[in-house]
Amino acid sequence: MNIKSILSELNIKEWQFEKAESLLKEGATLPFIARYRKDFTGGLTDIELEKIVSFIETRKQFNTRKEAIKSSLEKQKIVSSELISKLNTCKNIQELEDFYLPYKPRRKTKADTAIEQGLEPLAKMLMAQNGTNIGSLAHNYVRNRLQSTDEVIEGVIEIASLWISERLNVRQRLRNLFWKQGLLKTKLVKGKELEGSKFKDYFDFEERISKLRSHRFLAIYRAQSEGIIRVSLAPDKKQAIEIIRSNVIKRNTTDPLLEKAIVKSYSRFFKPSLETEIRKELKDKFDDESIQVFANNLSQLLLQAPLGGKRILAVDPGFKSGCKLVCLNENGELLANATIYPHPPQREIEMAKKKLKNLVEQYQIEAIAIGNGTASRETENLLKSIHYKNEVAIYIVNEAGASVYSASKIAREEFPDFDITVRGAVSIGRRLMDPLAELVKIDPKSIGVGQYQHDVNQTKLKTKLDNTVINCVNKVGVNLNTSSKYLLSYIAGIGEQLAENIVNYRSENGNFKSRRELLKVPKLGNKAFEQASGFLRISDAKNPLDNSGVHPENYKLVEQICKDNKTTVLNLIGNKELINTIEWNKYQANEVGILTLKDIQSELSQPNRDPRNSLKTFEFSKINSINDLYVGMSVPGIVNNVTNFGAFIDIGIKENGLIHISELANKYVSNPSDVIAIQQQVIAKIINLDVDRKRINLSLKDS
Repeated sequence: MNIKSILSELNIKEWQFEKAESLLKEGATLPFIARYRKDFTGGLTDIELEKIVSFIETRKQFNTRKEAIKSSLEKQKIVSSELISKLNTCKNIQELEDFYLPYKPRRKTKADTAIEQGLEPLAKMLMAQNGTNIGSLAHNYVRNRLQSTDEVIEGVIEIASLWISERLNVRQRLRNLFWKQGLLKTKLVKGKELEGSKFKDYFDFEERISKLRSHRFLAIYRAQSEGIIRVSLAPDKKQAIEIIRSNVIKRNTTDPLLEKAIVKSYSRFFKPSLETEIRKELKDKFDDESIQVFANNLSQLLLQAPLGGKRILAVDPGFKSGCKLVCLNENGELLANATIYPHPPQREIEMAKKKLKNLVEQYQIEAIAIGNGTASRETENLLKSIHYKNEVAIYIVNEAGASVYSASKIAREEFPDFDITVRGAVSIGRRLMDPLAELVKIDPKSIGVGQYQHDVNQTKLKTKLDNTVINCVNKVGVNLNTSSKYLLSYIAGIGEQLAENIVNYRSENGNFKSRRELLKVPKLGNKAFEQASGFLRISDAKNPLDNSGVHPENYKLVEQICKDNKTTVLNLIGNKELINTIEWNKYQANEVGILTLKDIQSELSQPNRDPRNSLKTFEFSKINSINDLYVGMSVPGIVNNVTNFGAFIDIGIKENGLIHISELANKYVSNPSDVIAIQQQVIAKIINLDVDRKRINLSLKDS
């Protein structure tokens, strides 16, 4: 297995791969390599680096499997220079397994028994196709456990069918037939109609394997797992048999026994193993697609615009149980909490208004965050009906996963003296202030922005989502003196234990005065400092570079630039006019190339720039339920999930609308993520409405 495939896929040079691999072996993290070793790798991105890591892991698995096969051949005492040579020509796992198939230890088969009974010579005659009448010779082998010529002939067919099934060229041709012409078919399990009603579309479904999409396959996979349907994967049987015949038959006329062996080789060996193989490959492929969709959505959600340090009144709305209120200061600390009951059945509207107004004025509230769950619209209308002394912006916040957080160990540690309702409301408020800082406390699978996330490979999913969170946190950077240990743990080179050590050090010694002080944190050594320091910010540091994305390893360079240009770091930072007059190219050196210099120039021009967009207010239409809608109506909405088949839109009522992939734009769209994103605000037209089934179909065409 060589690196040509990954070099071709990423369109990179071999030296770039080798440089990246050497950095990874030294313990460098992906965010650090992508951000601070651009000159070393030729500017490889975090996405390219992630694919390189995946390739390295796959290559490791390939080599491990290769050695295991070699060891097996040695144990069986069948290893030879010719076999080793063939083994070394295998380029991927599939070729390895095809090579190993004839030598792979297996359960004893009927063919093995027939060989033990001495029928191998007859089987060789049958395969030789030299005109020998096997039936006329069969009676000579009737002895011991073989009590009839029928048993002899059956044994010969078993041996021949096994031998045929070990022909690698036949297997490869059949594999191609499965992929190109194979059909996936489903059948309802009798009596499962009611239980599996949500899978109705797949009760009697048929589609070419080559045309399958991830969401359909994973829905079928779930239905099969729940025992609702049976699934088969196979091409036309006649075509498959003909492929085997064309390889096996040497003469114009065929021995009927050989024909039976050919059919048996397909039904007993080729079809089951290829169906299992292709089912697994489809599952792996569609798992990867689904995981990537989840990762894209998660990234967009984590990087959604923050409101920033404002005093927040957060509302977790509800009907019978009331609306839980919390007031937070600029740092997200809890100031007060209360409960109001403005909605049915209590309808304590005036009392609720008075309480809300008092809290807003008492705690100098600047913005209100309302969870988008039950009673959200009713609560929004109530809050907008109140006249406040000062202007207060009102925002609807996606509360998915807030209940998971409120019952978590993290929430109990943060608020040991408050119940889950208070914790949930705090989470809603903090999400408005800084979505990234709050959402890292929640298992990404609980945020609800994926497709079939519980059906995909959970190890792969966790790895991908963890990497996504790490990339997002490091892309934004964090304040070393205010960030929680949960946020700090995602910084490159830190992890959970060092994050806790940093917070403990901060509690005992006060705020960090410089990045260099990090080296005083227990167990935080030079390697961790190298990886992490560039992503940590200190807003009131003596050295202004400590509040920028300039890495400490380049501080001396910046100071030299300042000296050469007769200025100071403080005067240089943010001074675009002066920065643009500097001859940056002359500062290139062995360790600092043009890519690093461009990054330093950018950081000095816009120090501590937040890559996230600015937060915009939003207002839904004045509708209360699906009954207020009609076809042709245009409605504002917020994208709350993107899948491979389209996007789900919150339009301010209980039911979400769906924009199918074919309705996302006035052009062909192959990937919804190319044209639409989580939390994007849209104006969509209703093109179909099914009130009974609670389905709303929307379109962005001509919008």
